[in-house]
Amino acid sequence: MAAAVLVAVSFAGCSGLEGTGDKGYVTSDGRVTELDAGDRGSAVSITGEDLDGNDLDLADFRGKVVVMNVWGNWCGECHAEAADVVGAAEETIGDDVAFVGINVRDSSAATARSYERQYDVPFPSFYDPSGEKLLAFDGSLPISATPSTMVLDREGRVAASVIGVLPTKQTLVSMIEKVVAEDG
Repeated sequence: MAAAVLVAVSFAGCSGLEGTGDKGYVTSDGRVTELDAGDRGSAVSITGEDLDGNDLDLADFRGKVVVMNVWGNWCGECHAEAADVVGAAEETIGDDVAFVGINVRDSSAATARSYERQYDVPFPSFYDPSGEKLLAFDGSLPISATPSTMVLDREGRVAASVIGVLPTKQTLVSMIEKVVAEDG
């Protein structure tokens, strides 16, 4: 019940970030935050289904640097950054790096899949119409800030984030490269 109330309040736009205007969600300025290893919180744990109804578990990616992108087909800023997210994924996905999306607030998985087809998204996404999966980020991510991108270290802890639209593809690639370069 408390989680449902928190989700409802957050989607109502109660945040210190920029206002919702007429968008119905909170945006930010794409500010990059990077955390030293000693300042990172606990590992993020998310399980659920992808857009095709298959099981998806973030723990399956432990040992890799994981980029989590929060998006929705309804979100104009998500469309604006899609080429940069996909470009960064294509440049970095491999033995050390995985990408996983979290689709929020789309009314159907079919609507979300159309976004993935439009941008040729090369990674799976959790289907999370309620936005509840964002609660796993425990204060690192305002659950109403879409788009957002987090880079998780090999232990699954938030190492870096961009709340709002990515400034550039290279910004994300550089964030990933820093975390990959850590001992692992």
